Amino acid sequence: MGKPVVYIDGKEGTTGLQIYDRLTAREDVELLLIQEEKRKDPAERAKLMNASDIVFLCLPDAAAREAVGLVTNPGTRIIDASTAHRTNPAWVYGFPELSEEQREQVSRSARVANPGCHATGFISIVYPLVAMGILPKDEALSCFSLTGYSGGGKKMIAQYESPDRPRALSSPALYGLMQNHKHLPEMQKVCGLETPPVFVPIVDDYYKGMAGTVPFHMNRLKGVHSLREVWERLHDYYVRTSGEGGVVRVEMDPTDPESGVDSGFKIYADKLQGKDDLSIVLTGNDEQFTVTALFDNLGKGASGAAVQNMNIMLGFPETTGLSI
Repeated sequence: MGKPVVYIDGKEGTTGLQIYDRLTAREDVELLLIQEEKRKDPAERAKLMNASDIVFLCLPDAAAREAVGLVTNPGTRIIDASTAHRTNPAWVYGFPELSEEQREQVSRSARVANPGCHATGFISIVYPLVAMGILPKDEALSCFSLTGYSGGGKKMIAQYESPDRPRALSSPALYGLMQNHKHLPEMQKVCGLETPPVFVPIVDDYYKGMAGTVPFHMNRLKGVHSLREVWERLHDYYVRTSGEGGVVRVEMDPTDPESGVDSGFKIYADKLQGKDDLSIVLTGNDEQFTVTALFDNLGKGASGAAVQNMNIMLGFPETTGLSI
């Protein structure tokens, strides 16, 4: 059998370029490239898609839906990086660490929806707590999520990197303030919550890196009574679903004096920039605490996750070509 054939539809965007960078040096896949003058030609795109084993869609939502209609080869499998199919029951949500069953579904699926970046942080925290029965599905949650400006794509990158940019861009900016952010539907649906969280995304003056944080009151949870118990349950959950030191991991026990978590402890949102893994950090006390997911918005938040899903679908070791 020859090498699996891969095509990136929308390679010129931020996510597409990052996927291309992760694949171009690999010798275990054959990467198809479209001629520049034909990259918006539906016939040429369809030709390359139907000649591929895996197609990445790195397109706006409407264009992604249209692109799916160009695929007629039943052997072509699609990983969609847009928002278009993340709550579609016909598509598998591409977050394999959620459970052993989820990883198996990703491996067998012909249609995988890559998670949103902000949603990745929230879901990595909330999903296991709901799945273990610790967090009630009717709990009213909130989340604030800090991201680098690369998550806004080429237009936002150009704004932040312009020599004559507005002074306001030097400070954090809260956005999506009408509670209609495009990641909210998947955050609610995937976690099985009865109501969406109150969600505050924040973009700041650094290129990439993300810190998504969810606060909790211990007396609202079930079956746990201390911060250490919550840490143990989350730690053991991801050891089962991701492996010891896997792509998703829960960091040091915050109640261990050797952990360094104290009144002077700080979390920096760009800690994992350039990496494709995700780290969960707990801080607080036995009455109220926060859980923060740290990752690269272009790594586990986008392109790294897409390549990880491709690896699983093709039967490769899932971290092949990733920076962990």
